[in-house]
Amino acid sequence: MNKTVAIIIAIVVVLGIWVISSYNSLVSQQEQVSQAWGQVQTTYQRRLDLIPNLVATVQGYAAHEKSTLVDVTNARARATQSLQNASPENQAQLDQFSQSQAALSGALGRLMVVVERYPDLKASENFLALQSQLEGTENRIAVARERYNDAVQTYNVTLRHFPSNMIAGLMGFEKKAYFAADAQAAQAPKVSFS
Repeated sequence: MNKTVAIIIAIVVVLGIWVISSYNSLVSQQEQVSQAWGQVQTTYQRRLDLIPNLVATVQGYAAHEKSTLVDVTNARARATQSLQNASPENQAQLDQFSQSQAALSGALGRLMVVVERYPDLKASENFLALQSQLEGTENRIAVARERYNDAVQTYNVTLRHFPSNMIAGLMGFEKKAYFAADAQAAQAPKVSFS
């Protein structure tokens, strides 16, 4: 009987260690996703913070381009709101966030087209510095999104692996959403030489 009790205790201890280890692994991966999401938010916020200075600089040179400047300002407001509401747990919110950020990118692209009409603005040190910071921020955004998706993949795969999926289900761990490419990214650009 002592041997049977010892075997049962050993099995319980091994199972306990396994449960604790699996739980701690899931917590660590969940925190990596949260950290990566925080980095995504920080880089998007950096872009949002640069835009008022960019708009003010362009406005000084191109005051009659008001509709473009208003479009950028409105797109920034929508992107700011979506940044506050986005959640990695909800694919629909993450998609809405991506759409608002894509709309802001489009508005910024139209603003850059306007800038081409103003050689003095293009030569302005202030504008060049802001443009350089914005380009750097766009690169940071791409890297942050990639790292976020990598962290989500690792976490989601662990959630689905057996037997970790049993611990995840019992402890309330849920799948995280991915950033997806914009639907327009799948379409090849049309080039016309007419």
